[in-house]
Amino acid sequence: MTAVSTHRSSTEPRSKVTSSAQQPLGHDDDVVVPRRRPLRWVGIAVAALVVYQVVNSFITNPNYHWDVVGGYLFDPRILSGLGTTLTLTFFGMLIALALGLLLATMHQSPSRALRATAGAYVWFFRGTPVLVQLVLWYNLAILIPEFSLGIPFGPTLFSIDTNIVITPWTAAILGLSLNEAAYLCEIIRSGIISVDRGQNEAAQALGMSRGLAFRRVVLPQALRVIVPPASNEAIGLLKYSSVVSVIALPELLYSGQLIYARTYETIPVLIVVCIWYLVIVSILTWLESMLERKLGVGFAATALTTKTGRWRRWLSPNH
Repeated sequence: MTAVSTHRSSTEPRSKVTSSAQQPLGHDDDVVVPRRRPLRWVGIAVAALVVYQVVNSFITNPNYHWDVVGGYLFDPRILSGLGTTLTLTFFGMLIALALGLLLATMHQSPSRALRATAGAYVWFFRGTPVLVQLVLWYNLAILIPEFSLGIPFGPTLFSIDTNIVITPWTAAILGLSLNEAAYLCEIIRSGIISVDRGQNEAAQALGMSRGLAFRRVVLPQALRVIVPPASNEAIGLLKYSSVVSVIALPELLYSGQLIYARTYETIPVLIVVCIWYLVIVSILTWLESMLERKLGVGFAATALTTKTGRWRRWLSPNH
């Protein structure tokens, strides 16, 4: 009897330990003690204090002159400058995308001459400031007084003064688009490289030409990688367009400068300019998110299916 009772008493705690170890996670007896993160609450308090101070300054500081801001918000001169900025951004980005795609294709070409040409273009336009390029385009008539077309070593068939062709508008669009094309070339090239080479080989095995395989197979997949940085470049081009004020083209910022140079209401006019920039950038960001969502529909579904499968395997009884 003593031996039996001793055996039971020795095995009893062991069985309790075993049963408690076999209890699944999330059992009622399990007590999860949350970790204390005092630094997080300190950061939240500091951020809330800063936001409160900024908002309070916007509301109570009379030096902002919100009534003057409201008066200039839809001023015809401001709206005209906004239209110039949007026009420069649209045509500059359109030309830059077409030229960047061409340069990226040349960069991936088997021809060494085409690769060298694309590399030299990117080297020059990325290596010089856009402001310098704008001034050079605007003063191109000093280097080339006229554009002419004729037979080599023969008579001139057509000629025109360079100042007639290179207007402030032309110089601004050329300067912005040619500079932006160098950056988009590298962005598009990185997107093309991100597509697995087997995709191109499989398309050619199905009888597609190199050009058709690039347009129908490689480029649609590369767009998922190209769109986010290209959208950032479009937003950057919108803001970089303010540098065309050096060639006296009245875009949004320059129009505001013309106003406060006469009225001395510097801060309210600059606030109006910032508001319009924020509105346009917000719209572009929304369009970018919609485009990314559309391009990633199939990939998002695949990722969701993979993630759901992982959770099912984790929750299965045999796991």
